[in-house]
Amino acid sequence: MSQSTGYFTHRDCWRHEMGPGHPECPARLDAIQDRLLASGLDIALDKREATAAALADLELAHGRMHLAALRGLSDQLRDDIAAGGPDHAQIDPDTSINVHSWDAILMAAGAAIDATDAVMAGELANAFCAVRPPGHHATRNQAMGFCFVNNVAVAAKYALERHGLQRVAIIDFDVHHGNGTEDIVAGDERILMCSFYQHPFYPPWNHSTAPNLVNLPVPAYTKGMDVRELIDMMWLPRLDAHRPQMIFISAGFDAHREDDMGQMGLVENDYAWITERIKEVAKRHAQGRIVSCLEGGYDLSALARSVEAHLRVLAGL
Repeated sequence: MSQSTGYFTHRDCWRHEMGPGHPECPARLDAIQDRLLASGLDIALDKREATAAALADLELAHGRMHLAALRGLSDQLRDDIAAGGPDHAQIDPDTSINVHSWDAILMAAGAAIDATDAVMAGELANAFCAVRPPGHHATRNQAMGFCFVNNVAVAAKYALERHGLQRVAIIDFDVHHGNGTEDIVAGDERILMCSFYQHPFYPPWNHSTAPNLVNLPVPAYTKGMDVRELIDMMWLPRLDAHRPQMIFISAGFDAHREDDMGQMGLVENDYAWITERIKEVAKRHAQGRIVSCLEGGYDLSALARSVEAHLRVLAGL
């Protein structure tokens, strides 16, 4: 079994853009890579280029018509631009698509699938996918909140259906509720979803009461020590009872106190602590198998420092 941590990305993830000034921008990936270079952490990672996800694998979590509509929008833009039309198509007030978005969507989900394959094969101990667009707001049939395809939900379903696992867990520590993941996995007893998120906040959502969900809404200005206590009390007993054979992380870093997308008070040490707890669960039940995928995080400095802290723990440094 390898002890190395994989780092999956693809240049197509930089080509998806939603317009000038949009917070979910290619500079997010630049900030992470610059930080890994400056810290020397990049040389400790097994860097791999993602391959495009197959439609059949995306359909494990999404409806065929939803995927066809996304692809069609991207294709239509090529014709529109050639005719002097707009270079973006708006999906909701916050979310738009450009001609490169479909390729980026396939690579972001493909990274999560490739990471799952490599960790399951024992080539890697665990992996982080530095990808965009993010995914945890994408429901089975709807793109929203900067998200089009749910990378983590696709990978979790893929591990169950293609690798024959019986139990997996999804852990989401983004400041926003992973409503799309909830929509896809609620009621699937093979998948335990654990999350905390600022509430009330985006998105407005009728939360499911399915027994496989451990969703912890917390008020604005909640700090790291309070989150740690909730994780100890609420997540860890449920994770140990579920005994996941693999853990997937929706790694959003916008609950950082410097990120004005939300109003929570986490710092880098909190993300390191959370990652340590996840690693301990994975060691007990899942042969250490973890695949983490980038979600939110919009203050570039805080994002880069937090990803570094997360990766240092994954890599055992």
